[in-house]
Amino acid sequence: MSRVAKDAGVSVSFLSQLERGKSNASLNSLRAIASALSVTLADLFDQDKSSAPGVLRAADRPVLRSMNGPVKYLVTRPPLRAVEVTVGEFAPGTSTGTKPYTHGDSQEIFMVISGRMLFEVDGVEYILEGGDSMEFYSSQAHRAENLGSTTAQVIWVVSPPTPPDVIQD
Repeated sequence: MSRVAKDAGVSVSFLSQLERGKSNASLNSLRAIASALSVTLADLFDQDKSSAPGVLRAADRPVLRSMNGPVKYLVTRPPLRAVEVTVGEFAPGTSTGTKPYTHGDSQEIFMVISGRMLFEVDGVEYILEGGDSMEFYSSQAHRAENLGSTTAQVIWVVSPPTPPDVIQD
């Protein structure tokens, strides 16, 4: 556990509390932990690793929480092979962070289901509303922010899934 904590840049006590459900982690911390373990972010969540078709109920979706940003729910069941799909909820004023980030060179699609989002790619800002989507490469610096006064719901599709060790802030 101490090696994982050191490689992830977190304390052993934090990692222990997280493992026991006594603490929450930011998306950045989860990415760092996944990278230290050489697994994908989605692999951190207990799921049936079976390749058989199956239903993933909304209530059973693994939750990817960040401290002050969006709440993301994994829609695809691990292990992720060709595509990763998540749904996200951005409370008013929340964002993926103040700085754009990159992760690998995958095709990425961002779609707003409801709400009003600012989406920045390579320094260019776009305003997206319910039903709008955009496509880009995850190697392009990007970030998202809820500009509205209500919770925004979004969908992310990434193909192929990004290995955790290539996510860069």
